[in-house]
Amino acid sequence: MKNLFCIEDKVIILTGGCGILGGCMARHLADEGARIAVLDRNVEGGRSLAGEITAAGGRAAFFETDVLNRDVLVGNREDILAAYGRIDVLINLAGGNMPGATIPPDKTFFDLDISAFRKVVDLNLFGTVLPTMVFAEVMAAQKKGSIINISSESALRPLTRVVGYGCAKAAVSNFTQYMAGELAVKFGEGLRVNAVAPGFFLTEQNRTLMTNPDGTPSDRCKTVMAHTPFNRLGRPEELLGTIQWLASDASAFVTGTVTPVDGGFDAFSI
Repeated sequence: MKNLFCIEDKVIILTGGCGILGGCMARHLADEGARIAVLDRNVEGGRSLAGEITAAGGRAAFFETDVLNRDVLVGNREDILAAYGRIDVLINLAGGNMPGATIPPDKTFFDLDISAFRKVVDLNLFGTVLPTMVFAEVMAAQKKGSIINISSESALRPLTRVVGYGCAKAAVSNFTQYMAGELAVKFGEGLRVNAVAPGFFLTEQNRTLMTNPDGTPSDRCKTVMAHTPFNRLGRPEELLGTIQWLASDASAFVTGTVTPVDGGFDAFSI
């Protein structure tokens, strides 16, 4: 019987693939037989990750990119096609936050740095839209492909402090649903667009917010865990099953969804 979750030989692009979550995904997908294209602006980290995967017997290549520069992305596309011949899955991981786009407890909305807010929206929203424009064009020609966007718990319900990031990720969720209809109606049912909304995972981007200098949980982290039925942060490997499901034919009739992977945070109320 065919393994519905098989991703053997699929060409999978991960933008922003050098982070903790991206690296975990890239290693796993390569272990499952996929051919990996790691795109990131971090040249040293990208080469190291691709080299690690290759040394372990997987297939991976690194491509330096700028997710806000369409010309650079088009060059990446041509290089990936030259190396692999097709593009099957795009995982839009590139994103992030910055202090100026947040509102700490001792500040108000009127202290918001609108320039930082704009940069966060650009990175998270346009850093998803532009790669989709470039790489989905190949999928449309193939009549088959899966796009997996990374939304956030802050897109499902407003969280304190992270106003810029939350607004940007809410737009990513809306864009996901829009593109699901746009691509399927105009290019066929072989094209699917979904998103994953991770709950709270410890990454380099949120480490200072979620931990104290000595590594113990911050007050904010304790609050998050108190509102998470599992009473802990997520582990990067706990995203892998959902990612593989959306990348594989196991989700062939699934499009336009935003799937929380959050230990019950979104469902919990007191």
